[in-house]
Amino acid sequence: MTTDYKAIYAHHAAGYDELVAREDYRGHLRPALEAIRPLAGLRVVELGAGTGRLTRLLAPAVGRLLACDLSAHMLATARARLAGLALANWELAVADNRQLPVADGAADLALAGWSLGHFCGWYPDTWRQEIGRAVAEMKRAVPPGGTVVILETLGTGRESPRPPTPALADYYAWLEQEHGFAASWVRTDYRFASPAEAERLTQFFFGEELAGRVRAEGLVVLPECTGLWFLQREG
Repeated sequence: MTTDYKAIYAHHAAGYDELVAREDYRGHLRPALEAIRPLAGLRVVELGAGTGRLTRLLAPAVGRLLACDLSAHMLATARARLAGLALANWELAVADNRQLPVADGAADLALAGWSLGHFCGWYPDTWRQEIGRAVAEMKRAVPPGGTVVILETLGTGRESPRPPTPALADYYAWLEQEHGFAASWVRTDYRFASPAEAERLTQFFFGEELAGRVRAEGLVVLPECTGLWFLQREG
């Protein structure tokens, strides 16, 4: 049985936020982003922000940040979590990845984290058109010289990177070959409080197969490889 991600994003923000709070426990992601584009003072638009894990990572460094997600349910949790940062440089907006509420060139960095790849499952026959619309919006949002970054999984439970499905492999190749994205990757492993928590949260989001492995091996650290695809918009 496959995970119903649409139902999770519509109704289960608390469980999702609990899971993603366990990821990247060694703090590799922000340096990987800084290596692509230094974050200090940037105007940022974020797609598929969910409960705001990346938003909270970026907000202390950047100048202004607009975080967008189609789910008002997810953004309600993001708002509550962001309020604890005592920062005033962020806004949230309910918006589709394919229609961003920003003017042309309004951001220095457009960032989509673990969001666009869902189109491969939701639109198996037309994902290129749907993701293409989102990529076009990201390019529109930044001026010439602006940066577009897409983060996606390269394998949960794996210590070396590999696209977890043929559809995602096609999508990643398409980003590189058709749109000119460069690629890198980083480990963003999960660390759970206990084997019981690891099993519960992996069952919730990744399904029984991975949860069974977590249970059998008593895992509290679960490897995760994250890919970063990035380009600079040309004039």
